[in-house]
This record gives sequence, structure tokens and C-alpha cells, in this order.
Amino acid sequence: MNARFFFNSIPVKYRLQYRDYYTYQNLIAVRAASVIFLILNIIIRILYLIFPVSLTKAQNFPEFNFSNWVFIIITPIFLIAANFFIVDYKKFRKGTAGMALLVFLFALYIIVCGMYSSFIATSDPSNALTLYLIALCLISVIFVFEYYETMLLLVAIEVCFTSLLFYSQTPATEMLYNQLISAILLSAFYFTSRYFFTYKANYYLQVIEIREKNSEIEKAGEFKNQVLGMVAHDLRNPIAAVESIAMMMELDEVDEETQDNINMIKASCAKARNIIDDLLEAARDDKVVVFETCKTELNQMLTGIVADWRLQQSNTVNVVFSSSVNPAFAQINQEKFHRVIDNLISNAVKFSKDRDQVDVRLSQQGDNLFVEVQDYGMGIPANILPEIFNRFSKAGRTGLRGEKSTGLGLSIVRQIVEKHKGTITVTSAEGLGSTFSIKLPATGATALGTLPTPGNYRAK
Repeated sequence: MNARFFFNSIPVKYRLQYRDYYTYQNLIAVRAASVIFLILNIIIRILYLIFPVSLTKAQNFPEFNFSNWVFIIITPIFLIAANFFIVDYKKFRKGTAGMALLVFLFALYIIVCGMYSSFIATSDPSNALTLYLIALCLISVIFVFEYYETMLLLVAIEVCFTSLLFYSQTPATEMLYNQLISAILLSAFYFTSRYFFTYKANYYLQVIEIREKNSEIEKAGEFKNQVLGMVAHDLRNPIAAVESIAMMMELDEVDEETQDNINMIKASCAKARNIIDDLLEAARDDKVVVFETCKTELNQMLTGIVADWRLQQSNTVNVVFSSSVNPAFAQINQEKFHRVIDNLISNAVKFSKDRDQVDVRLSQQGDNLFVEVQDYGMGIPANILPEIFNRFSKAGRTGLRGEKSTGLGLSIVRQIVEKHKGTITVTSAEGLGSTFSIKLPATGATALGTLPTPGNYRAK
């Protein structure tokens, strides 16, 4: 804890904000304490009415009776004033000198009430210090005071204590003794009050620091997304132009070497376009607030995706879809989820040898649907497995055929799956392959368990 606030206030930069913050807390405390103190005095007044004989015989009853009426009359004034200032604060969100004065006067009022009640309860002033101590402790803990307010309150309390000593006609020796004890109590009050001021000030400064850092992070993230979006968008046109020129060159008769070069250009453009799509997706994903989904039958969707991959891969890698549940409905953003499955199959193909098989499976457990993409290729090293879903992670690796990784694909996959209220996990062993498992909440008949008896659904 930063102890410099024991003898001064917080830095000027935050002083007004902190004053507004604790002023409202002090007003709430005044209102609560006023209600409690008023209820206690009303209860005492009721006891006077129920047991008039026994209580009226008590020592100094006239003074008790008078002070009780005074407390019942004055306390509601503080309650009304506190409510008025609370409404005013909520309206303008700003602390005023009137609010600070009310808190100061109420703190002094409570201490004096306890002090006076103790003095009139006994002829020995030293016995009055018990309630005096309790009042000081409560005020030092409940309310937050600036350094100068604390000093003014100490002076006011000491003046009141001395006045009561003279009022009770305390002998000089006992007065000196009581003043010494009062000085000790006031010292304790000062350090307790400043301790809680320091604690709350440090907490407030930490909150402000966290807010400022969060704001900086948000601005940096927004700037990053803008840069990613601009760069990716501006790269689309020149790449599209290069790809168009390559396709136009194919229209002419070209020799084998030229055709290889054209194919290399087209492949490079396709890779660049995929990188751009990843960058744009990463930039857009942080800005998306509304995520639109519709009820989708996953068997049909996954069958179509696998069919497209089989056409692309020819006989290189065998992509197979199988299902143990049909129909299988879920709330899906079809464009985004298509991208998820494409990315997972692409990774599986990338790390699979020619003629290997990639399995895409759909199953159900309870109210959840599971989509699994499994390959039997090189697997993922255990040391990078925890990092594969992190954006721009170092877990990106070159595929068996030289395919490059941007480090964005699986990060985007996880974000999209989570927006579907799902989760994605991976299990892998080097040399045995990897399995990515997506869990999604089922909808409709699938979730209610009213499915017809499912048969195996398999697409090859």
C-alpha cells in the first residue's frame, strides 16, 4: 500500500475525480447512518413510554430525555439533506462543497452525540471514553476525509470534548488525565482515518490505471484492425489483376514450361488470397456485435463441403464424411461455419501424405452435436499444442507440400465456434495424426431427443 496519502491527498490529476467518487459514497453512508441512529432513538423513546417508572428514576434522566428529543429532531434533518444531495449528485455527477460540509457536520454530530450521552450517564468523565472511542472508530472507518478535513475534525472534536469536561466541572487533575487519553484516541482516529483513505485512494487509482490501460488496449486493437483491414483490402486488387493476367495467358497456346510458371503464379495468388481472407476475417471478427445464425441441417452442409474438397483434391488425399445422427440441426452461420470446416480440412490435408484419409464425422451426445475432423498425418508436437489457437502464434508450421501458415486460421476457427456457443478441442500425437472436435448445442428435434432411429450416414 502506498503510504504517502497519510499526510497529503492524491495527485492533482485525479483529485477532483476521486473527490466526486468518495463524496457519493459518503452521502450514502450519511443516509444509512441517519436511518439507523434515528431508529435507535425512536426505540429508546418507545421504551420510555413502556417503562416510565423504572427509566425516569435513572441518573440524569432529564438530560437523557432532552438529548433523546434533540436527536430525534435533528437526525431527520441530516437524512433529508443526504437524500437531497444524493439526488443532486445522480443528476450532475459532481460533488459540491455543500455535500462535503454535510458529511463533516454529520460526522461531528455523531461523535458529539456519543460523547454527550456518555458524559451525562456518569459523574466520572473517564467512563465517557468508551462511547467516545466507538464513535471515533465508526466515523474513521465509514467516511472518507481529505487531510485538511481530518485535521479540522480533530480540532472540532477536541474543542467539544474540552467543553464537556468544563460543563461536567471535572477537577483539574482528572481533566488533564482525560485530555491525555483523548489525545491518544484522536491520534488513533487520525491514523485509522488516513489508513482507510489511503486504502481507498490506492484502490481507486488502481481502477483508474486499469481503465486507462484497457482504453489504450482497445485503441491499439482498433488501430490494428484498421491497419489489417486496409492492408488486406488494398492487396486484393493487385493480386486479382495478376491472377487475371495469368488466366488470360492460358488462353493462348503456351509451352509446358510457361504453363508451369502460370500454374505457379495462380497458386501463389490463391495462397495470397487466403492470407488476405484471414487478415480480413481477423479484423472483422473483433468488430462484429450481432452474429446471425439460422437453423441448419449439418449432414447436408458437411456433405456439400466434403464433396467440394474431393473435387479439389482429386486422388491426393481421400476426404470422407460419416454421420451417426440424421437429421442433425443446429443454429449455424453458414458462411462462417463453412470457413471453419474448410480450415480444419485444409490443415488435415496439409499435414497428410498422398493417399492418406481425412475423416469428417458427425455425432450426438445428449443435447450437443460433435463435428470431428481427423487426419492420420504427422501430428502436432506437444510443446506447441497449447499455442495453436492463439492469434499469430509460433505454432504455425509448413505443410508437407510446402504450404505456409499465417498463424491466424485456428484462431479464427475458435472465435467462430465460440460465437456459435460451442467449443473446439484438439488431441494429437506426433506421427499418428490429429483430431479436432467441435461441440455445438443442438436445436429442434435433435436437441429434444425425438429423432428417428439413426442409421450410418456416409459420403465418400
